[in-house]
Amino acid sequence: MSIVSSGKLVIVAGPSGTGKTTIVRHLLGVFPRLAFSISACSRPMRPNERDGEDYYFLTQEQFKEKINKGDFIEWEEVYPGSFYGTLRSEVERLWKAGRHVIFDIDVKGALNLKKHFPEQSITIFIQPPSVETLMQRLRDRNTESPGILEQRIGKANLELSFAPQFDKMVYNIELDKAYKEAEKIVSDFLGDK
Repeated sequence: MSIVSSGKLVIVAGPSGTGKTTIVRHLLGVFPRLAFSISACSRPMRPNERDGEDYYFLTQEQFKEKINKGDFIEWEEVYPGSFYGTLRSEVERLWKAGRHVIFDIDVKGALNLKKHFPEQSITIFIQPPSVETLMQRLRDRNTESPGILEQRIGKANLELSFAPQFDKMVYNIELDKAYKEAEKIVSDFLGDK
Protein backbone atom coordinates (compact mmCIF):
# COMPACT_ATOMS: atom_id res chain seq x y z
CA MET A 1 0.00 0.00 0.00
CA SER A 2 1.82 3.12 -1.15
CA ILE A 3 0.93 6.75 -0.72
CA VAL A 4 1.06 9.02 -3.77
CA SER A 5 1.56 12.75 -3.39
CA SER A 6 3.53 15.66 -4.74
CA GLY A 7 4.69 16.37 -1.19
CA LYS A 8 8.29 15.83 -0.18
CA LEU A 9 9.90 14.24 2.86
CA VAL A 10 12.83 15.72 4.78
CA ILE A 11 14.15 12.91 6.95
CA VAL A 12 16.50 13.96 9.76
CA ALA A 13 18.24 11.29 11.81
CA GLY A 14 21.25 10.65 13.96
CA PRO A 15 22.07 9.13 17.31
CA SER A 16 20.27 10.35 20.42
CA GLY A 17 21.99 13.50 21.71
CA THR A 18 23.26 14.86 18.37
CA GLY A 19 20.86 17.82 18.37
CA LYS A 20 18.56 16.53 15.63
CA THR A 21 15.38 17.61 17.47
CA THR A 22 16.79 21.12 17.96
CA ILE A 23 17.70 21.34 14.26
CA VAL A 24 14.29 20.02 13.16
CA ARG A 25 12.52 22.62 15.34
CA HIS A 26 14.67 25.34 13.77
CA LEU A 27 13.83 24.16 10.24
CA LEU A 28 10.11 24.17 11.07
CA GLY A 29 10.46 27.84 11.99
CA VAL A 30 12.28 28.69 8.75
CA PHE A 31 10.19 26.75 6.22
CA PRO A 32 6.44 27.40 6.61
CA ARG A 33 5.43 24.57 4.24
CA LEU A 34 7.17 21.99 6.44
CA ALA A 35 5.07 20.08 8.95
CA PHE A 36 6.35 17.72 11.62
CA SER A 37 5.51 14.03 11.37
CA ILE A 38 4.59 12.78 14.81
CA SER A 39 5.94 9.27 15.30
CA ALA A 40 4.24 6.57 17.31
CA CYS A 41 6.09 4.82 20.14
CA SER A 42 5.47 2.29 22.89
CA ARG A 43 7.82 3.78 25.47
CA PRO A 44 6.53 5.66 28.53
CA MET A 45 5.91 9.39 28.18
CA ARG A 46 8.60 11.64 29.70
CA PRO A 47 7.51 14.43 32.09
CA ASN A 48 7.63 17.26 29.51
CA GLU A 49 6.00 15.31 26.65
CA ARG A 50 2.41 15.35 25.35
CA ASP A 51 0.54 12.62 23.52
CA GLY A 52 -0.28 13.63 19.95
CA GLU A 53 2.30 16.42 20.03
CA ASP A 54 5.66 14.79 20.75
CA TYR A 55 4.63 11.21 19.93
CA TYR A 56 1.51 9.11 19.65
CA PHE A 57 2.03 7.04 22.79
CA LEU A 58 0.72 3.49 22.39
CA THR A 59 0.94 0.40 24.54
CA GLN A 60 3.01 -2.47 23.15
CA GLU A 61 -0.25 -4.29 22.39
CA GLN A 62 -1.69 -1.30 20.49
CA PHE A 63 1.55 -0.88 18.57
CA LYS A 64 1.67 -4.56 17.57
CA GLU A 65 -1.98 -4.44 16.52
CA LYS A 66 -1.20 -1.51 14.20
CA ILE A 67 1.79 -3.43 12.78
CA ASN A 68 -0.50 -6.38 12.00
CA LYS A 69 -3.06 -4.09 10.34
CA GLY A 70 -0.38 -2.52 8.11
CA ASP A 71 -0.86 0.95 9.61
CA PHE A 72 2.88 1.77 9.61
CA ILE A 73 5.01 2.89 6.66
CA GLU A 74 8.00 1.84 8.75
CA TRP A 75 8.56 0.67 12.30
CA GLU A 76 11.39 -0.64 14.42
CA GLU A 77 11.92 -2.21 17.82
CA VAL A 78 14.55 0.38 18.72
CA TYR A 79 15.24 -0.98 22.20
CA PRO A 80 13.90 -4.24 23.66
CA GLY A 81 10.16 -3.66 24.12
CA SER A 82 10.30 -0.08 22.79
CA PHE A 83 8.75 0.25 19.36
CA TYR A 84 8.83 3.38 17.19
CA GLY A 85 7.22 3.94 13.81
CA THR A 86 5.67 6.23 11.22
CA LEU A 87 1.92 5.92 10.78
CA ARG A 88 0.70 6.00 7.18
CA SER A 89 -2.25 8.15 8.33
CA GLU A 90 0.13 10.81 9.71
CA VAL A 91 1.95 11.32 6.39
CA GLU A 92 -1.35 11.26 4.46
CA ARG A 93 -2.83 13.87 6.84
CA LEU A 94 0.08 16.28 6.29
CA TRP A 95 0.22 15.80 2.52
CA LYS A 96 -3.54 16.36 2.24
CA ALA A 97 -2.95 19.69 4.01
CA GLY A 98 -0.50 20.63 1.22
CA ARG A 99 2.59 20.39 3.41
CA HIS A 100 6.03 18.83 3.02
CA VAL A 101 6.83 16.48 5.89
CA ILE A 102 9.87 16.62 8.17
CA PHE A 103 10.88 13.71 10.38
CA ASP A 104 13.03 13.49 13.51
CA ILE A 105 13.58 9.76 13.42
CA ASP A 106 15.72 6.74 14.24
CA VAL A 107 18.52 5.98 11.75
CA LYS A 108 17.07 2.67 10.55
CA GLY A 109 13.60 4.21 10.28
CA ALA A 110 15.07 6.99 8.13
CA LEU A 111 16.63 4.52 5.71
CA ASN A 112 13.38 2.52 5.58
CA LEU A 113 11.38 5.68 4.74
CA LYS A 114 13.89 6.50 1.98
CA LYS A 115 13.27 3.04 0.46
CA HIS A 116 9.51 3.76 0.31
CA PHE A 117 9.94 7.27 -1.15
CA PRO A 118 13.29 7.34 -3.00
CA GLU A 119 12.41 10.25 -5.32
CA GLN A 120 10.37 12.33 -2.87
CA SER A 121 12.76 12.30 0.08
CA ILE A 122 16.13 13.48 1.30
CA THR A 123 17.92 11.96 4.28
CA ILE A 124 20.08 14.17 6.51
CA PHE A 125 22.37 12.62 9.12
CA ILE A 126 23.24 14.79 12.12
CA GLN A 127 26.81 14.04 13.13
CA PRO A 128 28.10 14.90 16.63
CA PRO A 129 31.43 16.73 17.12
CA SER A 130 32.88 13.50 18.55
CA VAL A 131 31.74 10.26 20.13
CA GLU A 132 32.97 11.55 23.51
CA THR A 133 30.88 14.73 23.20
CA LEU A 134 27.86 12.66 22.25
CA MET A 135 28.26 10.39 25.29
CA GLN A 136 28.57 13.43 27.57
CA ARG A 137 25.42 15.01 26.08
CA LEU A 138 23.49 11.81 26.75
CA ARG A 139 24.73 11.69 30.35
CA ASP A 140 23.96 15.40 30.92
CA ARG A 141 20.32 14.99 29.83
CA ASN A 142 19.54 12.95 32.97
CA THR A 143 16.38 11.58 31.32
CA GLU A 144 17.20 7.87 31.48
CA SER A 145 18.16 5.32 34.07
CA PRO A 146 21.79 4.10 33.95
CA GLY A 147 20.68 0.90 32.16
CA ILE A 148 18.77 2.78 29.46
CA LEU A 149 21.65 5.25 29.12
CA GLU A 150 24.05 2.38 28.41
CA GLN A 151 21.62 1.04 25.76
CA ARG A 152 21.51 4.49 24.11
CA ILE A 153 25.32 4.76 24.12
CA GLY A 154 25.65 1.32 22.53
CA LYS A 155 23.02 2.16 19.93
CA ALA A 156 24.69 5.51 19.16
CA ASN A 157 27.92 3.75 18.22
CA LEU A 158 26.02 1.46 15.85
CA GLU A 159 24.02 4.34 14.33
CA LEU A 160 27.16 6.34 13.54
CA SER A 161 28.18 3.51 11.19
CA PHE A 162 25.07 4.18 9.02
CA ALA A 163 26.05 7.81 8.23
CA PRO A 164 27.52 7.03 4.77
CA GLN A 165 24.12 5.70 3.61
CA PHE A 166 22.51 9.15 4.02
CA ASP A 167 22.12 11.74 1.24
CA LYS A 168 23.59 14.59 3.28
CA MET A 169 25.49 15.08 6.52
CA VAL A 170 25.38 18.01 8.94
CA TYR A 171 28.13 18.26 11.55
CA ASN A 172 26.68 19.74 14.74
CA ILE A 173 29.86 21.18 16.18
CA GLU A 174 28.57 24.75 16.40
CA LEU A 175 24.77 25.00 16.41
CA ASP A 176 24.46 28.19 14.30
CA LYS A 177 26.62 26.66 11.56
CA ALA A 178 24.62 23.43 11.72
CA TYR A 179 21.40 25.47 11.32
CA LYS A 180 22.73 27.24 8.22
CA GLU A 181 24.01 23.99 6.69
CA ALA A 182 20.66 22.27 7.27
CA GLU A 183 18.74 25.29 5.91
CA LYS A 184 20.74 25.22 2.66
CA ILE A 185 20.17 21.48 2.19
CA VAL A 186 16.42 21.80 2.78
CA SER A 187 16.07 24.96 0.67
CA ASP A 188 17.87 23.30 -2.27
CA PHE A 189 15.70 20.17 -1.91
CA LEU A 190 12.33 21.91 -1.56
CA GLY A 191 13.14 24.64 -4.05
CA ASP A 192 11.32 27.23 -1.94
CA LYS A 193 10.73 28.56 1.56
